[in-house]
Amino acid sequence: MRQYRLNVTRAATAALAVIIVLIVAPAFGDTVFKHASLKIETRNGPLTLDVEVADTDKKREHGLMFRRNLPEKAGMIFLFDDEHTITMWMKNTYIPLDMVFIGDDWRIKHIAREAEPLSTDIIPSVHPTSRVLEIGGGEAAKLGLAPGDTVSLRQ
Repeated sequence: MRQYRLNVTRAATAALAVIIVLIVAPAFGDTVFKHASLKIETRNGPLTLDVEVADTDKKREHGLMFRRNLPEKAGMIFLFDDEHTITMWMKNTYIPLDMVFIGDDWRIKHIAREAEPLSTDIIPSVHPTSRVLEIGGGEAAKLGLAPGDTVSLRQ
């Protein structure tokens, strides 16, 4: 009887551990991102986006890979330590994206529009930048984003 209780206790503990891992661990190895509010001052007025923050090498490497959709006025901001020519790609990214390259001065420097899903073509920042905002393909035009617009991030 004692052995039976011990086995039941072990099985229950193992089941609980599996449930906790399934609930707490991100699905399919996804990285957990913090959310923040990103404000952009455009010629048409201010707008606010809900963004996930990629501020570590692991998070920047993972980015929006394997996502099947991205809501309007949502995206991901990649934060780099210093300003340099940044290159991005769309490997394992299933949705078209606009990439908005932002400098140390928090102004938009360049916009790469409608990046092709799953492409390994390099997408350059053109100018030295330290941040990249990824939003749904075509959304930069819809929102009226342009080089020179000012961006601010509230984490």
